Amino acid sequence: MGKVRTPDFVNLVMFIFAPSINYWIEELKPILEEHFGPIDYISPELDFEKYTFYYSEEMGYGIKGKLISFERLIHPAQLADIKLTTNEIEEMYMVEGNRRVNIDPGYIHHTQFVLASTKAWGNRIYLSKGIYAEITLIYYRGKFMHHDFTYPNYREEMYKRELEKIRKIYMKKRKTFME
Repeated sequence: MGKVRTPDFVNLVMFIFAPSINYWIEELKPILEEHFGPIDYISPELDFEKYTFYYSEEMGYGIKGKLISFERLIHPAQLADIKLTTNEIEEMYMVEGNRRVNIDPGYIHHTQFVLASTKAWGNRIYLSKGIYAEITLIYYRGKFMHHDFTYPNYREEMYKRELEKIRKIYMKKRKTFME
């Protein structure tokens, strides 16, 4: 019989994407920090429409994204509530039923990058409150590795490099937290 252990605290990460991404980061930053604490990293602008036009009809064209990291570590069980909160924030900015910005929360653990989703799928595990978790990337042999079901943008090296930067920040926080 295995011994039940307390899970590691993890680094909250969000991928925010929209047309006029710099505007949205500045608009959302105080709201996100009010809910989740200080932001400690914002990535450079990342291409998004290169991978899909799925959101363009709803949100408009010219969609770019940025990954952001939060200073405070979270318990992984908080992910479902965080996703519900980010959905509420998205709804605040809806125009005629269409989102203007998308906020996808997840977390980095030293072994993985996990995203929250409202959609059930074979590679997702139910958390609670209608929210699922997907292991999007696994950290193996010194780098993030994708799998068959990983979204196309997270397969790209530029996304993985940014997540590896956030992982390095997390590892420093984790070391301090565990001391």
